[in-house]
Amino acid sequence: MGNDVLYHIGFGKKDLGKNPPRIALLSGDPQRAHAIAHFEGVAFEKNLSENRGLNSYLARLPNGRRFISATSGMGAPSLSIVVNELYQVGVRAILRVGTSGSIQEDVQMGSVVISRAALCRQGAADDIAPQEYPAAANPFLTMALVNAARELGIAWHVGVTASVDTFFEGQERSKSSANKNLLRRVRGMTDEYRALGILNFEMEAGTLFKMGGVYGFAAACVCAIIAARTQREAPDVKAKTRAVQDAIRVALRAAEMFDDEYMQARYRR
Repeated sequence: MGNDVLYHIGFGKKDLGKNPPRIALLSGDPQRAHAIAHFEGVAFEKNLSENRGLNSYLARLPNGRRFISATSGMGAPSLSIVVNELYQVGVRAILRVGTSGSIQEDVQMGSVVISRAALCRQGAADDIAPQEYPAAANPFLTMALVNAARELGIAWHVGVTASVDTFFEGQERSKSSANKNLLRRVRGMTDEYRALGILNFEMEAGTLFKMGGVYGFAAACVCAIIAARTQREAPDVKAKTRAVQDAIRVALRAAEMFDDEYMQARYRR
């Protein structure tokens, strides 16, 4: 690796060429990052890196805007590393494209949830900012997601997401977990969060939102609903493919619609 190359993501500013991209679409799954860079209507440019499983690709949207499709890995600690290094190469807007389980009856399988904020129960986020610091999405990028979903006719919801550190215990899964003995503090948590109006569980958005506020970049999140927790704990593998495709479509269209001026983070202070 040369001096310009970032240790974890495996590429640097020189790899981005002239007119470097200022927006990135971030996925936990490396296969999803690859799919986004090769999606219908997207012009794939090149592989940036497949270092440490954190695959990254350079591509162009239909309107010609260049973007990075990158892998964050699973969970907030891995995401925090990737986001830090993406910021270092000049990215100023990051849109997470994830999967999620809904905890509200009206948030149906196959729809997408656009997070306006997160209840952030993540240790990594505490290293970024105090627990009291708001984990809020960028309003302009969030509205771009909403407008994209409306334009594409995809079922969508906007609300608060619960961002936690673990898939099983942290999301009160006991039936599908090897650990049937959950701690008292997580028993009944799903019902409590449902009563608070929280829409869904996932594992990265809260830390991403806090990083956006502290670093000064636009952060947003759209998740495909692949598990209906009011019915069962496990994801629906059959429904996942279409739901993820819809979330990708929404994210790509929002990336096109997002106004360049807001990538300067002038609203930060």
